[in-house]
Amino acid sequence: MGMWHEERLYIDGELVEAEGGKVYDNVNPATGEVIGVAADASAADLERAIAAARRAFDETDWSTNVELRARCLRQLHQAMLDSYGELTEITIAEVGATRMMIDGPQLGKPIGYLTFYADLAESYDWTTDLGVTETLGGPGHRWIEREAAGVVAAITPWNYPNQINLAKIAPALAAGCTVVLKPAPDTPWTGLALGNLIAEHTDFPAGVVNIVTSSDKAIGEVLTTSPDVDMVSFTGSTAVGRRIMEAGAATIKRVFLELGGKSVHVMLDDVEDINNGVAGACFQVCTHGGQGCATTSRLLIPRDRYEEGVQAAAALIGALPYGDPQDAGNMTGPIVNEAQLAKIDGMVKQAVAEGARVVVGGGIATQFDKGNWYQPTLLADVTNDDMIAREEIFGPVLVAIPYDDDDDAVRIANDSIFGLSGAVVGTDRERALSVARRIRTGTIGVNGGVYYGAEVPFGGYKQSGVGREMGEAGFEEYLEIKSFAEPA
Repeated sequence: MGMWHEERLYIDGELVEAEGGKVYDNVNPATGEVIGVAADASAADLERAIAAARRAFDETDWSTNVELRARCLRQLHQAMLDSYGELTEITIAEVGATRMMIDGPQLGKPIGYLTFYADLAESYDWTTDLGVTETLGGPGHRWIEREAAGVVAAITPWNYPNQINLAKIAPALAAGCTVVLKPAPDTPWTGLALGNLIAEHTDFPAGVVNIVTSSDKAIGEVLTTSPDVDMVSFTGSTAVGRRIMEAGAATIKRVFLELGGKSVHVMLDDVEDINNGVAGACFQVCTHGGQGCATTSRLLIPRDRYEEGVQAAAALIGALPYGDPQDAGNMTGPIVNEAQLAKIDGMVKQAVAEGARVVVGGGIATQFDKGNWYQPTLLADVTNDDMIAREEIFGPVLVAIPYDDDDDAVRIANDSIFGLSGAVVGTDRERALSVARRIRTGTIGVNGGVYYGAEVPFGGYKQSGVGREMGEAGFEEYLEIKSFAEPA
């Protein structure tokens, strides 16, 4: 295609080929065409990256030099801004992200995380004085110091790669950790481009950042089992998150896990404009093909307004433009790969066989000659016990569920292994807040409020994850606490 990109791994301060020069194809999900190749790392490549990160943490002053860390993060920020056009084209081509979404969470907003965490590192209170008190040994002075957790393995998914790559490496690096970043096999260039920019435009010491791509999903076990990795930060499915916790148990690794979701959008019965009541769920489920962990994919509608709400949602979903991600008028683009497309289609077919009613969409989009496309879909006559209401779809599929009263809505919302996000819409603000506070979820929007931002912690309850990403809480995930005492 001729677009700027990077094919090489970034290990120990150098852009290098994978072992044996091995590469794999990078495929555009909108067209099914191969747009180029990426380095296909071996286990030995990952081990070299881990060794480099270990050495940089143990043998340099990276973990204690706040000024250097802040400077390097700001240099990377500027390099990304200078390469914004090229990064945009990479993101559209390999992620299938629509041009409409680029300036938001697909690229523009995450770049700002670098300066947010540079500023936080400089202003953070690394030491907390606990004062003088009487101890078993007499008067004593105690205080707390915070220091970097060590070598971090960051394992990221394909749906919002710039967002999640930067949400992990920016706070980890600001905290003084060294990092091995393993991007998803489906979206290698967005990760490898960071290696190019770091190598060419920053003062990051060798080994502080390492970026390794591979077509082998199982190769991540090298990271999760290595005794030289102190912490694993993973975003992806709950099933893989469970395996990472198991793999890390042998070395008692710290883990941050941001996992699956089956979030609710609750329309309360006092909503006057039915379109306003359901619009947020319709928009979310059609954003980036519904390929978002925090997508509100369960729409809860009062029983006595159920059909009215279903028809309003169907009209909105049916009118949302989708297609070529290069077209700035399209809100949603393709599904990332054929396997995911088949999974979505299979889940919808199973739901219909079990009694769900297709109101709009309901199948693979046939108007496209090539690529991976699924129709924005609304399913009605669904109960919360149905598979389609309990399992994460990761596609543009919204299910509409009726409820009786506020207590019933909260019961349905919380009847899930997940607890990542959600939304409540109602005319009475205090009532809406009351319902929102009873829903066990890590983030929740009220009456259209948007929680997304560098300063806002993001993460889940229950099997949606462990810990928080972004905000000061996300920074502190990468810190250890050391307590000191001396005679007063």
